[in-house]
Amino acid sequence: MRIRIDRDRCVGAGACAHAYPEVFDQDDVEGLVMLVGDATDEAATRRAVVQCPVAAISVGTAANE
Repeated sequence: MRIRIDRDRCVGAGACAHAYPEVFDQDDVEGLVMLVGDATDEAATRRAVVQCPVAAISVGTAANE
């Protein structure tokens, strides 16, 4: 699974970091999303994607990248 983040779209709500803190966090300067680990749990990753209020995160698989 490939995770794409759009930091220009991110508003720093933190929903992704709350939903899956092993993979998502917020930087200390602007509070924007950043990847901090490997997404090993597809369901948790998709929950984090869906919870983003501005759709700043998307995922793809080898079939749809």
